[in-house]
Amino acid sequence: MGFFDRLKGADINEGVRQCRETENAVLLDVRDGSEYAAGHIPGSVNLPLAGIDGIAEVVADRERPIFTYCLSGGRSGRAAAALKAKGYTSVTNIGGIRGYEGELEK
Repeated sequence: MGFFDRLKGADINEGVRQCRETENAVLLDVRDGSEYAAGHIPGSVNLPLAGIDGIAEVVADRERPIFTYCLSGGRSGRAAAALKAKGYTSVTNIGGIRGYEGELEK
């Protein structure tokens, strides 16, 4: 991976693939509820960034793999950092749904 590859950010399509291949993983959409309702990746769980302190109600096991996404990757990056600070050990920011090429669920 070169310098410019890192500047591009996460590839959400690759991230979703990795999430689906990871046993017991959670795909966490941290956008607001209205954004989630307008279209989200099938199988994802919605927990807006503003409510990230409630993560234990969604994912109690701090070792369970969590893959975060939002619209562009900014909020999901902040959510990933917050989850790591709370002791979650396997958190990956996969970026923004803007780049997602699969079907959306409403």
